[in-house]
Amino acid sequence: MTDRTGPPPGGRDYDVVLLGGTGFTGGLTAEYLAGHAGAARWALAGRNPAKLAELRDRLARRNPACAGLPLLPVDVGDPAALRGLAESTRVVATTVGPYLHLGEPLVAACAAAGTDYVDLTGEPEFVDQMFLRHQATALATGARIVHSCGFDSIPHDLGTYFTVAQLPEGVPLRIDGYVRGNGAPSGGTFHSLLTIAARLPQSVAAARSRAHRESDVTGRAVHAGAGRPGRDRAAGGWVLPMPTIDPRVVGRSAAALPRYGPDFRYRHHAVLPSLPLAAAVVGGAAALLAVAQLPPARNWLMGRMPLGTGPSEQRRARSWFAVRFVGEGGGRRVVTEVSGGDPGYGETAKMLAESALCLAMDDLPPTRGQVTPAAAMGEALLKRLDAAGLSFTVLHEGPR
Repeated sequence: MTDRTGPPPGGRDYDVVLLGGTGFTGGLTAEYLAGHAGAARWALAGRNPAKLAELRDRLARRNPACAGLPLLPVDVGDPAALRGLAESTRVVATTVGPYLHLGEPLVAACAAAGTDYVDLTGEPEFVDQMFLRHQATALATGARIVHSCGFDSIPHDLGTYFTVAQLPEGVPLRIDGYVRGNGAPSGGTFHSLLTIAARLPQSVAAARSRAHRESDVTGRAVHAGAGRPGRDRAAGGWVLPMPTIDPRVVGRSAAALPRYGPDFRYRHHAVLPSLPLAAAVVGGAAALLAVAQLPPARNWLMGRMPLGTGPSEQRRARSWFAVRFVGEGGGRRVVTEVSGGDPGYGETAKMLAESALCLAMDDLPPTRGQVTPAAAMGEALLKRLDAAGLSFTVLHEGPR
């Protein structure tokens, strides 16, 4: 069996199909593709033909070439339709979540068809379950299953990848990531957060099952996790551990890529400007975790922010993010930063669309199965995102 370096050969009608474009983040992704798909053949898929047609009309007002954009009626509850979708395209990009409830049938269809797949999930349990259930099939067919291609977790994964490239090779590396931003959540993100909080025992069990099945990196040590709370001079503020999916993704990239060195450690932090605000964030997270365990309260909260809703264009225009990385190794110290605009939606739509286009159109290293953005696309995606307006910058480098 040989690894392929590109999409499935021949017989595919499309390069990219976007599933979920009639939702909030999906609509932003469709708008981005309408302006940046270039020569890629792409289409819209979803369960409501009338809403798909409305979306196409909106895109055509921005770009008249979209007037003939193909529309594919597909329901995520219809395995036959999903199979036909996967067999029609090189890459499927999906914004249909929460992924734990709605995502598996599409992953299964793409794995079986040898079709590349990208999503926006920040749900660790979903990613682990997809590995356990569909990794063998994806390895056999050559499908690349690339989760977390939005703010979770591309800035952190590619930012670490970029930082590692500035440090010496073949030595132990230590990198700390510090996240700042001011974005507002959408209904989909809020529902996913509540789903994650409500299923912590199941998530832990899935992670353990995966760790039992997954082979260790021979001769290399990789450690990645949340940081420690406290005042941090390197961050210039108070930091809290950030137990999101992001350090897991960074760790899996490090395990897959020998360039990360023989002994790699990554820690992930949120940066807050004051101790009272840090305390408020901790209290709010604890309250959300407690409420999520009570189905009536959880359902009530979900009803306050329905799926398909999100921050206004004006609110998104004021949003920004910056992730700073402090890396050390081989007697060298480097400080880098990845930054951009609205993290959750404007930039996330850009990241997802460029990831799909990268898998469909670019010459990439040979990978298959469930892989991270850095391992699957690395330098090619970094160049795409830099050209699209995300900033990857070296702020300082020198002796430790």
